[in-house]
Parts: sequence; C-alpha cells; structure tokens
Amino acid sequence: MPPPQHSNILENVGVLWYNISMKTSKQLERHIKGVANHYRIEILLAVSKNPDITLERIVEELDGNMKTFSEHTRRLVQAGLLNKKYQGRNVIHSLSPYGGVFVKFLKNF
Repeated sequence: MPPPQHSNILENVGVLWYNISMKTSKQLERHIKGVANHYRIEILLAVSKNPDITLERIVEELDGNMKTFSEHTRRLVQAGLLNKKYQGRNVIHSLSPYGGVFVKFLKNF
C-alpha cells in the first residue's frame, strides 16, 4: 500500500508523511520544544553551515556567552537535533538526521 499524500511543506523538507506518522506526539513535542528558542535556531543554522564545529567556534561565530550556548547545545542534543562527540578537550557538534530536517524546514518556512 503506498504512503498517503504529503503536504507541500513536508515535501519541501524531504519528510514523507508515513515517516512522521510513526513518531508519537510526545516524540514530536521533544523535537519541537528543542528548537523553540532563538539561540537554538541560530545554533542549528550555524552547525548546518559548519559541520563538526566546536562549542568554542559556535560561541565565536554567534558572538555569545559560553555558558548560555553550552546550555542550549545541551538541550539540542537532548532533543535529538544535534550530535556531539568528544575529541580531547573539544566537543564537536553536528546535526542529527532530525536536526537536518528541522534546518531544511526553517530555511523553507
């Protein structure tokens, strides 16, 4: 059975309806709340332009406070929108697959 038709906005971000319908409302809430802050939106956009960016570089690029941006990146990781890995003393951030979907959505909204 083919998946149901999807809306234009979902088509624009490359998400098929049947993929979204597999998520629970709680899971969707986690992702949406994760991006519901202007700093977090800026961080997602910065990471999309600079894959494997350190927290220090994010702070420099967005001219922010280390403590503030550290907390917002932590929340983006918890929301499943950012990945992080440790390289020595550095923490490297990259978009998760869902983070990539949200960035596409933000750019097309």
